[in-house]
Amino acid sequence: ILKTLNSWFWWENIWMPINVTWEHFVDRDGLVFPKPHQLYATIPYAFVLLIIRFLSERYVAIPLAKALGIKNVRRVKPQPNPVLESYFRECSKHPSQSDIQGLAKKCNCTVRLVEKWFRRRRNLEIPTVLRKFREAFWRFSFYLTSSIVGFIFLYDKPWFYDIWQTWVGYPFQTLLPSQYWYYMAEISFYWSLLFTLGIDNKRKASACDFVAHVIHHLLAIGMMSGSWCGNYVRLGTLVIFVHDTADFWLEAAKMFNYARWEKTCNVLFIIFSIAFFITRIILFPFWILRATLYQPTYYSTTPVIAYFLFNGQLLILQGLHLYWGYLIFKILKRFIFLK
Repeated sequence: ILKTLNSWFWWENIWMPINVTWEHFVDRDGLVFPKPHQLYATIPYAFVLLIIRFLSERYVAIPLAKALGIKNVRRVKPQPNPVLESYFRECSKHPSQSDIQGLAKKCNCTVRLVEKWFRRRRNLEIPTVLRKFREAFWRFSFYLTSSIVGFIFLYDKPWFYDIWQTWVGYPFQTLLPSQYWYYMAEISFYWSLLFTLGIDNKRKASACDFVAHVIHHLLAIGMMSGSWCGNYVRLGTLVIFVHDTADFWLEAAKMFNYARWEKTCNVLFIIFSIAFFITRIILFPFWILRATLYQPTYYSTTPVIAYFLFNGQLLILQGLHLYWGYLIFKILKRFIFLK
């Protein structure tokens, strides 16, 4: 069954134009093509990024947070109590007064001690400001580095200025070393975010917002991996660059928000909002989506299945952009009119 599914998944008619097979993508005559098996390397690379994250948070983010006046608040742990811990995990973090009285009798202690235990236990679930700052610092560092490196990789490429060049010579476009490392770093980064979902700060604004972030990470990995296999690398690097150039402004605004530098935070958030609307609401649909939806029809009269799969994912991503753009607009409206 697995062998059959594998042959269906790698069927050339899904990925390649007519009369093109996987044999055509064997390296030859100085041409190097992306190989699907190279994506396995993103898993160990993700763990390398996690090590870099740990070191940067410990030796850079924490001293920077202290310099900005953020203190490391140590919360008091409640006394170990299997009965109360079981109730906290399986029943409720906010027991009613009658339940507290019942638990007090069961544990042979006072109601006040039970209330105190639950209060301390709930406080352990709330991430400290320092922990939030460390996470924002890591994301800021990666997105800023990726934006700078991405610009260095792309500024001298013809498809950075003329997006029609992304289709010239397709699918036999050689893979550049810069494109390889750009892809590997980005895919590994989103793998690392998925690996740490259980320990990173939970986004409590809404369940929808948390689900949107999970969908975004999975879409990012799926789209980059798929575009790698189909050799849509030129377009893929443009998509990556358009996204990362706005994200580091948001993480910088978060960092100064945690440090209570209100004016700096406000300025950075306004810059982020402008960058977001330019890159996600204007450039992405009218530059990237135009190149993926409209331009391929000039190079092939019969779009392959991958054309619909990739564009479907990009349209879902644009839906997320509109959702986040709506949230940003609401924040800006409150900031301008309600101070």
